[in-house]
Amino acid sequence: MLPRRLLCPLLALASASLLALASGQAQDAKDEKKKDTKKQEKKLPTPAIPPTAAGVKYGPDERNVLDFWQAKSDAPTPLVLCIHGGGWVNGDKSSYYGSVKGYLDKGISVATINYRLMAQANAQKVTPPVKAPLEDAARALQFVRSKAGDWNIDKKKIGATGGSAGACSSLWLAFHDDMADPKSADPVARESTRLYCAAVNGAQVSLDPKVVREWIPNYTYGAHAFGMKNLDEVEKNRDQLAGWIKEYSPIEHVTKDDPPIGLYYAGPKEPKPGEKDADPTHSPTLGIKLAEKLKATGVDVVYHSTAEPNAKLPTSQAYLIDRLKK
Repeated sequence: MLPRRLLCPLLALASASLLALASGQAQDAKDEKKKDTKKQEKKLPTPAIPPTAAGVKYGPDERNVLDFWQAKSDAPTPLVLCIHGGGWVNGDKSSYYGSVKGYLDKGISVATINYRLMAQANAQKVTPPVKAPLEDAARALQFVRSKAGDWNIDKKKIGATGGSAGACSSLWLAFHDDMADPKSADPVARESTRLYCAAVNGAQVSLDPKVVREWIPNYTYGAHAFGMKNLDEVEKNRDQLAGWIKEYSPIEHVTKDDPPIGLYYAGPKEPKPGEKDADPTHSPTLGIKLAEKLKATGVDVVYHSTAEPNAKLPTSQAYLIDRLKK
């Protein structure tokens, strides 16, 4: 056994060493956490053309912001409302920064919006969750209209565009009855939610699992719109969800007074309705089925895909410029 006079200093040294090791490990953990946080923080693009107004609040949530670019014109200009994709679970208004110049060069103003995602909708107990991104898009449209005088916008000539979930939101706005509340004390809420036109990329057109699975047997998208795990669960509860499915499926709102629509789909192969698709969430079959209903209802529609290209208006941007400048 070590003498007492040696044991105490050794114990003190060991204790100090353990403290130093623990401190070092704690610091290493902090450093690693910082590195992980930096990795997770995706640096968003900076617009090549500075917005006329950036980060403008259009609603109460921190995600209710938009960027606006005013086209040079003495007369009020048309405007394109850009709604980003990302499955209503991610994405940002910056995804449309690259499109801004093309519109401004043609005398068309631009607004790109953020909106509440599923995370915010679920945290706020919005029921069903899809109500949050869709109604935010409607509010953003009303807000832009309310700024028509300040921003030199032609209220009547507002078109919408988006990709994937943003495309679904755009179509929902295009087909839905006007959600304006003329008696509201809020001047923004009194503005119309109707569009002059819309052109979208890879749009989902229905949230009804029975319908979309008949069109595309391997379709899996959309259960999160109703706070459910998968489409099997949605289909199992389809009768109880019937009201929500009808309210939030764009195709359910189609009527003959709807604005002209451009439907754009990509992909190397175009399956026939009833066949599986390599990318079922953005399948051209969705566009084909919506185009059929629009034509039957008397709504003007342009359909474009890899297999069925539209040479005159080959992109959603070309479509919107053509329509908004008429």
